[in-house]
Amino acid sequence: MFEVLDRQTRLTGNQKKILAAAIIGDALEFFDYFLIAFVLAFLIGPWKLTFGQSAIVLLSSGIGAIIGAYGWGWLADRIGRRKVFIGTVLNFSAATGLLYFTPDNGWIYLTIMRFFVGLGVGGLYCVDLPLVQEFMPTSKRGFIGGLVTCIIPIGVGLGSVLGAFMGADQWRLLFAIGVLPALIVLLVRLWVPESPRWLARQGRLDEARQSLAWALEVDPASLPAPTAFETRIVKSNWTDLFKYPRSLIVSWLGNAGAQTGVYGIVLWAPSLFVLLLKVSPQEASKMMILLTIMGFVGRVSFSWLSERIGRRASGGLLGLGAGLLTILAGYNATTMVAGVSAFWLVLALAMFFADGGFAIVGPYGAEIWPSHLKTTGMGSAYGFGGIGKIIGPLGLALIVGSGNYLKPDVPLPQIPTAFTYLGCWFLMAGIVYYFLGIETKGKSNEQIDVELAAAD
Repeated sequence: MFEVLDRQTRLTGNQKKILAAAIIGDALEFFDYFLIAFVLAFLIGPWKLTFGQSAIVLLSSGIGAIIGAYGWGWLADRIGRRKVFIGTVLNFSAATGLLYFTPDNGWIYLTIMRFFVGLGVGGLYCVDLPLVQEFMPTSKRGFIGGLVTCIIPIGVGLGSVLGAFMGADQWRLLFAIGVLPALIVLLVRLWVPESPRWLARQGRLDEARQSLAWALEVDPASLPAPTAFETRIVKSNWTDLFKYPRSLIVSWLGNAGAQTGVYGIVLWAPSLFVLLLKVSPQEASKMMILLTIMGFVGRVSFSWLSERIGRRASGGLLGLGAGLLTILAGYNATTMVAGVSAFWLVLALAMFFADGGFAIVGPYGAEIWPSHLKTTGMGSAYGFGGIGKIIGPLGLALIVGSGNYLKPDVPLPQIPTAFTYLGCWFLMAGIVYYFLGIETKGKSNEQIDVELAAAD
């Protein structure tokens, strides 16, 4: 039955709607997630936050994302992608709304609510991407998977724009605004049916046929009968992940390396611009716009590249480029070129590879797992990689000095060391992808399943 889908050369209108909905959803979802980076730039002075306190606020959502990725990902393989997707949206939208009520100097309240934001966002990302991939033909799966992640920097950019024009006492409005995108995501996705591949694996063949026919815009009766392999009912347990050690090592370590580097940069960048370059929080938000643009261009480029040179080579390239440029940025923290900060410019170039590489990291983290473990596997990888949301921002804080107050007159001689630390995580990810990766370019989901089963 699914060979009809895999033979497609052009997407139908409904498939394009699924893609558009996922793109919009990811952009708005990560707009909510990264709001804290811009809010923190407003709070570091008035609240007299130390590096340690600020790091706790930043990493709390990372802890939530780890738990959310594991929990929601596991649940999606049990009760379906669609139900879990709706649950994750309700989760992070409610938590974002409650952030509006953060009291003055309430960094502990902020930390707790950010944990629940991360819980929902971590789950949504791990459920949404496999759902989209399971509706798409083999020839376009890599590009489309990358394309879904491409708009995430636009969500960060939206936060940059709003932060640039907000007054210092209006930061709560950012959280209030963040609730609306979450509700929009829910509305635009309610009409997307359950994954046909998930339905087939549950033995719900009539529903699977209806779902696939809807995506292909054909009469359900015109679809061929499913093969025995497509309809096999596979009961899985999370311990089954360890039956696929190569998938586990590549997806877990690749995610950990990429997430540690990116979250260490993005969550600290606005505050570091304020500290190192002596600019206002509003100006720092404007500077972030260039980083998000470069991330967007990088994601589009790596989406295209993954179908040309393959996932392994693309992963190696992202690690090498991001790693070397991040280290270079750290060693030019106070360098000016023609009156422009070299730190800012080199970080923007690094984000082409670092953030752009997530067009590989996310989709590939789902591709290399068998179908019955796809969201559990991706959730485990994204969850394990979520330690990067903790050790990225926290590692930088510890290297710089967690007891130092975040104020412009504090010397920061450890910045080169801190950025070398982040850069090495990118390099590790590149090595893992290139030398240990499983090439999935041009292979159907069923073909990947067969190859993984043979290696089991």
